[in-house]
Amino acid sequence: MENKIIEGNKNLPKHIAIIMDGNGRWASKRKLPRVAGHQEGINSVREIVRLSGEIGIKYLTLYTFSKENWQRPIIEVNALMKLLSRTIKKEINELNRNNVRLQIIGNINEIPKTTREDLLKGVEKTKKNTGLTLILALSYGSREEILNAVKQIAKEVEMGKYSSEDICEKTIINKLYTKNIPDPDLVIRTSGEFRISNFLLWQSAYSEYYITSVYWPAFRKEEYFKAIDNYLNRERRFGKTSEQIK
Repeated sequence: MENKIIEGNKNLPKHIAIIMDGNGRWASKRKLPRVAGHQEGINSVREIVRLSGEIGIKYLTLYTFSKENWQRPIIEVNALMKLLSRTIKKEINELNRNNVRLQIIGNINEIPKTTREDLLKGVEKTKKNTGLTLILALSYGSREEILNAVKQIAKEVEMGKYSSEDICEKTIINKLYTKNIPDPDLVIRTSGEFRISNFLLWQSAYSEYYITSVYWPAFRKEEYFKAIDNYLNRERRFGKTSEQIK
């Protein structure tokens, strides 16, 4: 599928979120260590970010490291954190040249100090860019995100800032990590697993989902455009009938 089929299409998703799954299985099938899958996955990230900027996607969120991923073997977790630091330092100048703005969502205080500092330097360096906004979900868990929002709201009610009757959807939205980011139009999950994995539970209430059996390290241009083309051929009704939206 050529770029010209998609590029400039007025119905393109404004925000695409991706659950990047299957790095370990990709490596295992090739009798390689799991970290080799994560390393190859970086090449997929690079290509998908580039393509997203080229075709005019405004927001791209990548589920990079979940809250639950801390339970993995410490050797793998440490390798992932080091890989993340190396990648940010290596890629940030290219992202900046391409007018990409980097943002982070999640409990970043749980990230090791060196990696956290490298990430925040990247966020600071690209904060004035106006092209694609690349959002990395790191140490991210949607249940924790919503729980923290509820706690903040409860505290403000206790302080008398407003009453419980004043709480509405916007109140909650303004307490989420994504308060200044539009909800994803399309959520892609690689590796063929059919679950949300604690990712953007509130934000994806009306997202379109696309599941592919392709492992993340093998997810490149052809597969990405298949997902977008599939999205473009869907009818988004948001609870209305087909007749109402025509």
